[in-house]
Amino acid sequence: MADQNQPMEAGTDKAQLVQDAVMYKVSDHDYWQLPGLQLDLSPLHMTSHGLMLILAGLFLALIFGLFYRKKSLIPKGFTNLLEVLVLFVRDQIVIPNLGEKDGRKMAPLFLSFFFFILLLNLMGLIPVFSGATGNVNVTAGLALVTLTVMIGGAIIKNGPSGFVGAFVPHGVPWPVLIILVPIEFMGMFIKAFALTMRLFANMFAGSIVVYSIIGLLLIFGYAGLPALALAIAIYMLKVFVAFLQAFVFTLLSALFINQIHHPAH
Repeated sequence: MADQNQPMEAGTDKAQLVQDAVMYKVSDHDYWQLPGLQLDLSPLHMTSHGLMLILAGLFLALIFGLFYRKKSLIPKGFTNLLEVLVLFVRDQIVIPNLGEKDGRKMAPLFLSFFFFILLLNLMGLIPVFSGATGNVNVTAGLALVTLTVMIGGAIIKNGPSGFVGAFVPHGVPWPVLIILVPIEFMGMFIKAFALTMRLFANMFAGSIVVYSIIGLLLIFGYAGLPALALAIAIYMLKVFVAFLQAFVFTLLSALFINQIHHPAH
């Protein structure tokens, strides 16, 4: 009887190990797990996702400060890739949505959004790092920046009366305005909430799927090799999703900011 239960117990232990590994990858911790080393972050009052944000900022400073050869007349290699991405964000996202004047002025904000989110997404695909964009607190913080620019920028650009007037469509009977104005006002916060949940849900769910499928190989051994091929395919898809979600967040932020900075009546 004990022998019959042994395979079941072994399978249960492996399943639990996979579950623990998946939850570690998608959860925030007060330590950073490195190969053969666990760094305690609690004395720094920091979590692993907070550390990822700092590392991403340092990596971006390193990339654009050291590896980006701006003085080169003909950009090559990595510099050329960065310039292609910078021009794409500026000319295909920011300027078409905010106009030439405001677009060039606000391009650094949206470039920061794009590269910061992209780097965080890609770091989440590397085993020694964790996926900070799979943390709703991180995505909420990014969306809060967009909301702050929406409100603060509209007040600076249009004045307090212009900001309030953006929620009052012209030509609408006043009884309808009683319902419509609160809805329009709440819509501003709903947009920020949508930014939060869209990025969080896509990155969180993607990580769970990839690592759960890889875990099948541990549970079923060689019989799980098809799962490994599927995991590799999904992993490559997640690389594409990392770029896509950075693009979508930047694009939606530009759209939402434009809508309140340039209200149409």
